[in-house]
Amino acid sequence: MTFSTLSRALCLAAFAAACAVPVHATSFTSSASSAGSASSGSVSDSIGASSNSSGGDDRVAAGAYRVIDIAQAPAKADTTRMTLRAEAAGAAREFTLDVPNRALAERTVNKGELVQVNAREYGYEFAHADTKRAFFLALQDDWYRDLASRKVAI
Repeated sequence: MTFSTLSRALCLAAFAAACAVPVHATSFTSSASSAGSASSGSVSDSIGASSNSSGGDDRVAAGAYRVIDIAQAPAKADTTRMTLRAEAAGAAREFTLDVPNRALAERTVNKGELVQVNAREYGYEFAHADTKRAFFLALQDDWYRDLASRKVAI
């Protein structure tokens, strides 16, 4: 097993454990664990280009984003679509984020609020800017597939 494979396996195990048990300790070393109550989805299903921006892989970068629009996601029941615009001076980044409503059950995100986006090895962490508490994880597609439930034959 290579270091990269081992590192990925450990991160996935920490993420799975964090999702199974609510995490309140701030000293836990994995950033995924701080999102224990956060919902997750794949990057390709959750992040899209807004109508005002060009597509491409560089539309999401770490930093603060202002929520400029909120609506129900088209053709996705129980999903909220947020349009986020980078706050950094000169940044023309804007994208949409589809978040399951269950991820917003504890605390909603309103138009005009700031969302902190953190780039992680596994994808992107979306958090309330004021508390830094994650509410959604957009996982790289291969990581998301690795977390899928599988039937085990005994």
